[in-house]
Amino acid sequence: MPQRHSKNNNDLAFFTYEEKRKLGYGTQRERLGKDSIKPFDACCLCLKPLIDPLCCPKGHAFCKECILECLLAQKKGIKRKLVVHEAQKKQEKEEEEEKLMLQKAKELDAFDQQNHGAVPQYHDRSGSQDKNGFHGANSVKVTSFEEEALRNMKAFWLPSATPEATVKVDAPSTDTICPEGQEKLKLKSLFPISFTEENADQKSKKLVEKSYMCPSCKSTLTNTMSLVAINTCGHVFCKKCSDKFLVKDKVCLECNKPFKERNLVNLEKGGTGFAAHDERLEARDFKHLGSGSGLGLVKPAPKA
Repeated sequence: MPQRHSKNNNDLAFFTYEEKRKLGYGTQRERLGKDSIKPFDACCLCLKPLIDPLCCPKGHAFCKECILECLLAQKKGIKRKLVVHEAQKKQEKEEEEEKLMLQKAKELDAFDQQNHGAVPQYHDRSGSQDKNGFHGANSVKVTSFEEEALRNMKAFWLPSATPEATVKVDAPSTDTICPEGQEKLKLKSLFPISFTEENADQKSKKLVEKSYMCPSCKSTLTNTMSLVAINTCGHVFCKKCSDKFLVKDKVCLECNKPFKERNLVNLEKGGTGFAAHDERLEARDFKHLGSGSGLGLVKPAPKA
């Protein structure tokens, strides 16, 4: 009995579903594991454990050195862009003044020709004047407008006269932005945060790295928990203790300092490799047919 070879049939005028699947056509999905997720106590810039952590109002944590270097680099970049923008404005102003001068010169030449008759009087290089006003085919008078056109002539066949596309620099924004959340961020809006380390008795023997706990319920902080920080004192609590005690009492359970409800900041974090926790842990990439084989570059899916 003959067998059907639809998967290996390659003499069709179109691609079959199996051939498209082998080429990586369409939307490719891949589940992210634990190694692809940032821990809650890692810097958003260097991805290493936090050292002297600072937090932005949106809950993104950074090392103090990393965020200061980032903001300083942004300030230097803004300064360079402002210098380029000012030079461009100056050049545009000079070009505008030059165009006005050429326009005035052109109007004066037209007025002069109108007042001195129909046939203008020309002078050659030696200073002699032609009574008839003609010097042959090469004695055409070049006006200021034509001189400007000749000076700015673009010849595609000459390397020295090849035109260049003018690149206009827009006025840069003078505000520094958060490298993680892409919102406006000032240095004075950053506040330090402090995690409570677990004691030697509470710490598991298998864990070598530092582990942190909630000061209220003494539970170990992990990526499965939502964390809340107080921007006045910097202490970090789990979300359950925050909703149960901090929101009602409005007093820090660690240092007993009062605060207002707007001082509570939810810390941004990753998730776990087992369940979608606050984020969709699935990377997607769409590929057109004929762009190559394999899955190609996998881009993270946008947040819901």
